[in-house]
Amino acid sequence: MVITQINMEFRFRGKKLRGFSCEMIRAPSGFIPETFSSIMCQVLFPFMFSIMGMVAAGLLANEVQHWTVFVEIKELLILIPSLLGLKGNLEMTLACRLSTAANTGKFDDPRQQQTMISSNLALIQVQATVVGLLAAVVALILEAISGQNLELSHIGVLCASSMITAFMAAIFLGILMICVVLGAQKMGINPDNISTPIAAMLGDFVSLCILAGTSSILYRYIDLYYLFPVICFFFFSLIPIWIFIINKSPSITQVLKTGWFPIITAMLISSLGGLIFNKTITEQKISAMAVFTPVINGVGGNLVSIQASRISTYLYSWSSPGVLPHNMRSFYPDPCATFCSSEINSVSARVLLLLVIPGHLMFLFFIYMMEKGEIEINLLFVVFYLVASLTQVLILLYLAEIMVRLVWHRSQDPDSHCIPYLTGMGDLLGTGLLSLCFLLDSFFINMHLKNSNIVEPGPP
Repeated sequence: MVITQINMEFRFRGKKLRGFSCEMIRAPSGFIPETFSSIMCQVLFPFMFSIMGMVAAGLLANEVQHWTVFVEIKELLILIPSLLGLKGNLEMTLACRLSTAANTGKFDDPRQQQTMISSNLALIQVQATVVGLLAAVVALILEAISGQNLELSHIGVLCASSMITAFMAAIFLGILMICVVLGAQKMGINPDNISTPIAAMLGDFVSLCILAGTSSILYRYIDLYYLFPVICFFFFSLIPIWIFIINKSPSITQVLKTGWFPIITAMLISSLGGLIFNKTITEQKISAMAVFTPVINGVGGNLVSIQASRISTYLYSWSSPGVLPHNMRSFYPDPCATFCSSEINSVSARVLLLLVIPGHLMFLFFIYMMEKGEIEINLLFVVFYLVASLTQVLILLYLAEIMVRLVWHRSQDPDSHCIPYLTGMGDLLGTGLLSLCFLLDSFFINMHLKNSNIVEPGPP
């Protein structure tokens, strides 16, 4: 039990103070001080389980890239990082909003809790419907810019598959996040530490399964041109119902009005990563990209979402929107202060950094054991990969510290405005650095083979 609110009443007679009363409100969901070890214990196991979910998503991506629908409709490969990135844009943002609400005592009132849950679920349905269609349109535009011819039937399959995937994944993961946050609150665990890893554990795999399944089914009816506009119209016809539910919560209504720019921008950033992903597989013939991309993107987005959510909770607990605490007055903090100080946000950043190398080594071990003989992993690539993943997370954690402060100073909600940008940047950084790892590894291997084939001249 911790103090979450103090109400004081002063009684005056004329201009003289005659008495006062003080009421301390305690709640089990209040802000609880944490240590390095407590953060590590709460984050470690959900994070390790999330790695297994990402491994499953990577193996599935490696398999489905050879399916007929993905070979014929290459725009689907661009769509994969965008749709998997929606986990960061929507479900992780939802988890962070609910975690902050739970940590600041807003879930203590059952009626307020019910309103927040229903309005948040309705919000992500609206966002998933709109952004799902936009992701397909952006994939088509990027493919057209790169000089590829677009077929009308392929456009219909792509748009319908994208919307169905975004909608169904949002329902499943949204309900899961609500259960996780409520369960963590009852168990006395900080939801900030476990909600986003659990979203990552199932998010990529579920989204990819739905995309692969729906696109394969719709591809069988590719000649029925009227089917795809009907599917898109159906999902858009549900939007007025979701808006009616959202209007019951003023704070979520505000997110609906102001939260579009972050998630659309993040989707565009993820789409650039998708273009890199598509070109690396199709032009550079590096099929192993499909296995590694969900993991490096997922780990980066996972860890930075935890940090951004924790900083947001800290600000809501110790300050008011628009006012930064004294120890966070600088908008552009020193990197050493971000990672090496005794402040709780710096402590959590060090915990998250320490998880990067072990997490990726565990992933590489799983890949080596499960895909032995099909995917070659040499020591040079492992070094490149670990350096790239650590660089990605370092950049993201520092960006999170800066972005949350700037957004809070503008009296905006960091959970809704920061996490989409950060996860989108994580997708772009992860895909770009991973592609560079494969290209560097291929370059050094070819150079070694070339040097080994040079025959030294012998004696006459």
